[in-house]
Amino acid sequence: MKIFTKRFNRTLSKLQESFLIENRENKRMLDAYIKYAEGSVSEEELDAANFQLQQIFKNLGLGILLILPFSPVTLPFIFSKAKELNIDLIPNWYKSLSNDDDRLE
Repeated sequence: MKIFTKRFNRTLSKLQESFLIENRENKRMLDAYIKYAEGSVSEEELDAANFQLQQIFKNLGLGILLILPFSPVTLPFIFSKAKELNIDLIPNWYKSLSNDDDRLE
């Protein structure tokens, strides 16, 4: 039980850190789009902002997929088709949580 608690706390800590990083990235994205509207954004900042916007859309899409009826049946099909078409549906923050040493057993 103690090992489970330790791993669970470590996973929650890593999840919290991922959300804090996402929050900083979202602020940077919004700042870049404001600079774009003012006409003073660099190409690198704009690329980073567009990448972060893609991550937000992945989060939204994954959330919508989870609340659909029959999602336990449709999700594996959707993910297999996305893999077939080389479409990445998983947000980066989730991928960083999926390291083998951080999985709960």
